[in-house]
Amino acid sequence: MKRDGHIHTPFCPHGTKDSTELYIEKAIKSGFTDISFTEHAPLPVNFPDPTPNKDSGMNMSQLSLYIEEISHLKNVYQKDIHIRLGLEVDFIAGFEKETRSFLDEFGPDLDDAILSVHFLQVNNRYFCCDFSQDVFAVLSAACGSIEATYELYYNTVDASIQSDLGQFKPKRIGHPTLIHKFQLAHNETINDDSQIRHILQLMKKTGCELDVNGAGFSKTDCQESYPPLNYIEYAKSLGIPLVFGSDAHNVNGLHKHYEKFYTYLS
Repeated sequence: MKRDGHIHTPFCPHGTKDSTELYIEKAIKSGFTDISFTEHAPLPVNFPDPTPNKDSGMNMSQLSLYIEEISHLKNVYQKDIHIRLGLEVDFIAGFEKETRSFLDEFGPDLDDAILSVHFLQVNNRYFCCDFSQDVFAVLSAACGSIEATYELYYNTVDASIQSDLGQFKPKRIGHPTLIHKFQLAHNETINDDSQIRHILQLMKKTGCELDVNGAGFSKTDCQESYPPLNYIEYAKSLGIPLVFGSDAHNVNGLHKHYEKFYTYLS
């Protein structure tokens, strides 16, 4: 079975307008038999999105349209490919109650979901840690150092895994080393081996899946997967279920770098 479990759509406000059908047709032609559309879920209404265009998540007014479209396409293509309706849900420290309420309402509609950390809280301010080099620099200054930024990120991922988000909490943890996105730009070597291993051990303990995310290979200042390949091997040794995710935001990025993970997924 060839599966891509992390795919975005034209409903992504910071993505492209490539049609959902184009993603599906490419997946079929590429020999994939199972795909998950995991659009960025709407953020809590009382959460101030720190990105300039306030476009980190889908607008709530679009959610029902998204669910309808993917549900329709599941039926249209059911003889050709298994399509899962999913969401990528943000874990935001301090907004656990709102996230659980959202999942309680919309979780029953979903076939799949990913829980990811993009936002980090420093005092009373939130930063989108993967938005840009400049934002990462401001975040690191607020934290006091790059090492402290990494520590905050892993502590937040830890909190996401242990959080009580109800019966519909996503079981797959998205790109758990996303904080590496600008590692070649800040030019500091951070030894986060123990933190990554701790996260993976915690995932094993709590029954989580791992988003084996290839998008980092395409990022100029990352040049590795999330998590790096040696930790994917470690996760496999622990018995954590591995689900490849291209994290595609356009058709060109769909299934990209899959070949780098084939031996781990087999």
